[in-house]
Amino acid sequence: MLILLYLSLVCSLPHIALSSHCTVETATKTFEKCMNLPTQQASIAWTFHPHNSTLELVFFGSFISPSGWVGWGINPTSPEMTGTRALIAFPDPNSGQIVLLSYILDPTVKLQKSPLLSRPLDIHLLSSTAAMYGGKMATVHNGAAIQIFGTVKLQTNKTKIHLVWNRGLYVQGYSPTIHPTTSTDLASIATFDVLSGSSAPQHTDLTTLRVIHGTVNAISWGILLPMGAITARYLTHIQALGPAWFYAHAGIQLFGFVLGTVGFVIGIRLGQLSPGVEYRLHRKLGMAVFCLGALQTLALLFRPNTRNKFRKYWKSYHHFVGYSCVVLGFVNVFQGFEVMGASRSYAKLTYCLGLSTLIGLCIALEVNSWVVFCRKSKEDKMRREGLIGTSH
Repeated sequence: MLILLYLSLVCSLPHIALSSHCTVETATKTFEKCMNLPTQQASIAWTFHPHNSTLELVFFGSFISPSGWVGWGINPTSPEMTGTRALIAFPDPNSGQIVLLSYILDPTVKLQKSPLLSRPLDIHLLSSTAAMYGGKMATVHNGAAIQIFGTVKLQTNKTKIHLVWNRGLYVQGYSPTIHPTTSTDLASIATFDVLSGSSAPQHTDLTTLRVIHGTVNAISWGILLPMGAITARYLTHIQALGPAWFYAHAGIQLFGFVLGTVGFVIGIRLGQLSPGVEYRLHRKLGMAVFCLGALQTLALLFRPNTRNKFRKYWKSYHHFVGYSCVVLGFVNVFQGFEVMGASRSYAKLTYCLGLSTLIGLCIALEVNSWVVFCRKSKEDKMRREGLIGTSH
C-alpha cells in the first residue's frame, strides 16, 4: 500500500506535470534567456544589460477565471510574498480591457486586514505593459495566456533577484483578492541570477520531499496507528492468543511512531526550505499528533503491573491519549491532502480505500465482540439460575 499511495500521490500532484519548454520570443521582442518556473506552468524570459543594470523581463502566465488576475513581482529582500513589488493584470471592471497596475504586498495583505490597493512602486520601474494572445480581440477565460512585461533598473552589482508570481479567481473593483492556498500556489517563488541564469533550488526540488512526507505520514499516523489501536481493542479478550496481542499492538504502534517521526522531521525540513509558505492548521495538528504519539510511546516505560492501584488511571490515560492521537492523525492526513492540492486525487482515493477497509474491519470485530459478550452474559445468567452446570 505504501508504494501504491506514493505512486498515486506522485501522479495526482498538479505541479509535477511537465510544462512546455520556455521561449525567448514574443510578438514584439526577442530576449536573451528564458526559464520555466516550478509552478502554475509559468515561465519567464529576460535580457540583462550589465552596463546600466537594467533588466527587461516578460512573465508568461495564465488566468484561472474570467474575472481573475495574474501577476509577478520582485521582492528586494527575501524569497517570500510579503514585501514583493508586483505588477498585476486583470480585466477592467468597466471596459473589460486588460489593465496592469502596480502593488506593494505589505504584511496587511497577507493577513487580509484591508483591500489591496494600487500604488507606485519604490523600485526603479522604467516601463510595464501586458498583452494577451490574440491582442485586443482576446477574451479572459480559464486558461487564457497572458504576457506581462516589465523593465526594472536593479541595484549596481546586484544580479540575484527573488521572483514571486501568482494568480487569483476574483478582483473586487481594482483590488485583487487572495489567491488559492494550495502548496503549488504558495510555492510560487524562485531566486535566480539574471546574469548567469542559474536558479537556487529552494523550491524547485521539493516536490519529491513533499510526496515522501505525505506518503509516510498517511501510512504511519493514518493507517498503522489505527491498526495498533484495533489490535489492542479486539484481540485482548481472545485467550488463545495469550500475550501475543500485546506484542503485536506494541510492535505496530512503535513502528508507526518511528515512521511518523521520519515524516514529522521531513515536514519540519520542508518548512525550513519554504520561507513564506505557511500551513498553520496542518503544522499545529502535526505537532499535536507527534506529541501525543510520543506520550503514548513513553507510556510503555511507566506501565504498572495489573495489581498496581494506579493501573486503572494509567489505562484511562493510555486510552484517552491513544484515541486522541488516532483521531487527530486522521484529520491531519486529510488536511495534508488539501494543502498539497490533492483533495480530488487518486492518492486520496487510495487512502480512503485503505481507511474504509479498516473501518469495515472495526465494524465486523465490534459486532462480533457484542455477540460474544451477549452470549457470555446469557450463559452466566443461566448458570446463576441453575439452568446449566458450571464448567470446571
